[in-house]
Amino acid sequence: MDEKIIEIVGLVAGVCTAISLLPQIIKVIREKKTEDISLFYLIVLLVGLALWTFYGFLKNDLPIIATNIFSMMLNITMITLGIRYKRKGSAGSATQQQPKISPASRS
Repeated sequence: MDEKIIEIVGLVAGVCTAISLLPQIIKVIREKKTEDISLFYLIVLLVGLALWTFYGFLKNDLPIIATNIFSMMLNITMITLGIRYKRKGSAGSATQQQPKISPASRS
């Protein structure tokens, strides 16, 4: 098979994989909620993407390098949003109003 076609297939596959996180990022930005997102998963994924990028450099393979760097940027964005909104969520739950004790129930 032509080397250019192989490179294009690799690039398209990498782009599809990379943009798969975009809908989740958009949802998090809109809703400002990350309770259902595993930060551990995202961190493990980031390590894998970094290793794929390193592998791409070792093989001098531009599609692997480019798509995994893009994926890493999206992943870092998601981790940042996850930390940011989880902190806001936990701060909000800590400041919820405590039940008030009426004077009649103190006896």
